[in-house]
This record gives sequence, structure tokens and C-alpha cells, in this order.
Amino acid sequence: MKIRRSERLIDMTHYLLEHPHELIPLTFFAKRYESAKSSISEDLAIVKKTFKMRGTGILETIPGAAGGVLFVPEINKEDARAYIEKLCDEMSQQDRLLPGGYVYLSDLLGQPDLLRQVGRIIASKYLDQKIDAVMTVATKGVPIAQAVSYYLNVPFVIVRRDSKITEGSTVSVNYVSGSSERIEKMELSKRSLARGSRVLVVDDFMKGGGTVNGMKSLIEEFECDLVGVTVFAEAKFKGVRAINEYTSLLFVEDVDTRTKTISVVPGNYFEE
Repeated sequence: MKIRRSERLIDMTHYLLEHPHELIPLTFFAKRYESAKSSISEDLAIVKKTFKMRGTGILETIPGAAGGVLFVPEINKEDARAYIEKLCDEMSQQDRLLPGGYVYLSDLLGQPDLLRQVGRIIASKYLDQKIDAVMTVATKGVPIAQAVSYYLNVPFVIVRRDSKITEGSTVSVNYVSGSSERIEKMELSKRSLARGSRVLVVDDFMKGGGTVNGMKSLIEEFECDLVGVTVFAEAKFKGVRAINEYTSLLFVEDVDTRTKTISVVPGNYFEE
């Protein structure tokens, strides 16, 4: 049944937002709304202009018989910076300081709106990269990985530190914890990654980088390629980190247990 253009634009926008990184033929929209392709093209031009103006994302047009439109979510740097600075203020609250100098994150990483924004910010960093999977380690990195994988429209895989019978056969590696310098083990189901996959690693918090380095080793065991590493927050570390190349949204530059103060600033996300 044919519908009015205003209704068509609303439905089309909603569909594109719900199907990021998916090539959608013009014939799909033409049949969906019982409209000519020329009308659909005009509608898409309006949506594309609005997405660009609002910083929602990029609407790419792929020419040819097998072409169509592809929505790539992104966030502009100004909006990303404003949101990260807001997170810095929230992270700097005194009541987040736990015994031992740890910073409480669980409430933040349980907020759907925050996860959506963080997922969008991280995904925007890899717009020009081909990514087949997002990897994280259980458990606090899971919601971040899920949010990022949604905006990239790829699966996310969970590395575990203990065996789960429901995972089937696994590949395991030993790694040195960057903060405690103890030897730990992590493992991943053999069914999780196909050989040659391009993997993005995300995590909630990084000190010495040992856990991330362990995931890097796992990726190599699966004969896959590491595209990049992004963490929600990093802490100042006195020793030598196990990894050098990574992106962080937040940087915990100082934790003073005596005065119970935390100083958090934007991470290296905006560095070229």
C-alpha cells in the first residue's frame, strides 16, 4: 500500500538506523513503499543530507545493478569530545574510589544510553577499516563490545579466563598480567573466529596492557589480524606497557587514596 512521503521518510530513516553497514538495494525500498526508484532516490537524498547535517552518519550510494545504499554510523569530533568530557566529570567523582585505588565503573557500563554513545564513538574510529569481529574479555568489556559490534554490524566474541563446557573445544594462551605480573590463562572457543578474520579488540579498563596483549596472542593463534585496540579508560602505569598502539576514551591520570580524589581527562582518542 502506498503511503505519504512524510511517513515514507520516517520509516526509511528508521530502517537505515536499524541496519548499519548493510547494503540495501533501491528495489527493496521501491517494493516496500510501492514507489518509483526515482522517488526513492529523492527521499534518500533528503535522508543523506539530514544525516550529514546532524552528524548521524554517512549514507553511501553504491552504483550498479548490485548496488544500493549503505548507512555508516558515526559521530562528529565535537559531539564525541563533549560526551567524553562529560564522562570525565562523572568518573572524577569521589565516591567512585574503591579500596586499593580501584575506580568503580559498573554503574556507568550498565547505562544503555552511555553504551550506545560509547559504541558509536569507538565505531567511528574505524570507519575506513574492514572489521569482521569485535573481541573482548569477560566480563565488564562485554557490554562495550556488544555496543561497538552493533554499530559495525559484525559479531562480537568473548574471551574467557575459565573453561565453559558450552563453548566446546577452545584455544588457550598464557599471558603475563601487566599490573600483577602473574601468569594468567585465557581461552576462546574454536568456533568463535574464522581464519583470516580482521579483529577489533575493546576492553573496559587497562593498566599494564597484559590482558589486551593476551587477546592479541589469541588472535595470532587463530591466524587472524588485529585491526586495532580501544579501551574505555586507561590508568597511569609506571612500568612498561605490554602494548604500545591503542586508543583510549578516558585517562585516569591520578588517584589519591589519601585525599580520596580522582582526576580523569580525555584519553588519546582525539590524537592524530
